Amino acid sequence: MSTMGDGTRAVRAGLPEPEQFEPTLPGPVFAAHFHLSGEPTGPYTYGRDTNPTWTLLERAIGELEAPGEPVETTVFASGMAAISAVLLSRARTGDVVVLPDDGYQALPLVRAQLEAYGVEVRTAPTGGDAQLAVLEGAKLLWIETPSNPGLDVCDVRRLVEAAHSAGTLVAVDNTLATPLGQRPLELGADFSVASDTKGLTGHGDILLGHVTCRDPELAAGVRRWRKVVGAIPGPMEAWLAHRSLATLELRIDRQCATALTLAEALGKRPEVTGLRYPGLPTDPSYPKALQQMRRFGSVVSFVLPDRERAERFLTELRLVDDATSFGGVRSTAERRARWGGDAVPEGFIRLSVGAESPADLVADVERALDAALGEH
Repeated sequence: MSTMGDGTRAVRAGLPEPEQFEPTLPGPVFAAHFHLSGEPTGPYTYGRDTNPTWTLLERAIGELEAPGEPVETTVFASGMAAISAVLLSRARTGDVVVLPDDGYQALPLVRAQLEAYGVEVRTAPTGGDAQLAVLEGAKLLWIETPSNPGLDVCDVRRLVEAAHSAGTLVAVDNTLATPLGQRPLELGADFSVASDTKGLTGHGDILLGHVTCRDPELAAGVRRWRKVVGAIPGPMEAWLAHRSLATLELRIDRQCATALTLAEALGKRPEVTGLRYPGLPTDPSYPKALQQMRRFGSVVSFVLPDRERAERFLTELRLVDDATSFGGVRSTAERRARWGGDAVPEGFIRLSVGAESPADLVADVERALDAALGEH
């Protein structure tokens, strides 16, 4: 499948060989245990270790992450479970781990846990490849590009080269881009990690995460961690995720195209500041994004003058849900400062573009901006 287009690959990924009178995608396997006589040498023994539904999904995600190459994917109950599996399975007391200080909001929770285990944690911003300055002696470098919610982009190849020359492993959180937008393993990373709750599954109805590795030893460590802590996905969630992959290219292409259209429209509004979208030619991250990304994602961020007008804007929206998370077929937006933790202004908006008709969505955003800002 390495020479096929993304749409064909997404539709066919992970499907078993055809069997007469059997479904093309078998239903979820609900089983805590399996028939097992003699030595436990078969692929399925106990439900915390393996499940046929996971196997098909893991194979499918691997085919998207690195088409035509031997990789191993491990699926998890959530994106945080996947993130924790990489960081906590690799770091030991006395090690150094480098994290972005502008990444996913839950990373500080992981940092606190790492420090409780005696791991030194250093942080630096994503933009400007600033993590290079704190890389010396690190066991693991964690990259998030584009960053969430600020949408900064770093040069993955450059960071990987510097890290590997010093014996440092590299993990890339690829949640915002998805494998159709960016392939971290092709850029040299050791781990490609994502919260599949977001764009990969794209319907806002399941929690899921995954880690993909080329190195079987690294993959075994991640898989062992999943077994030890029991961070396993339910078979129904895994099956729904696999089913959702078939529309991945359709969803992502619509979302990315509309996100660019929306960003262009927002760029014409003088009351909108701090506009970021990596696919916008005027965005400071555009040159780097163009080098390493194939699609630029569904998220646009911008700043409104203050908290009051940001909240009014969200209230006025009709086609955009005021909700957290991103990557779904229904557009969502939120004022990120309501959570605390992100270094963003009170009027900072993260808007995730869905699969609505572009003209309708842009018109709704324009109308809501007029209503929220017109009186000031």
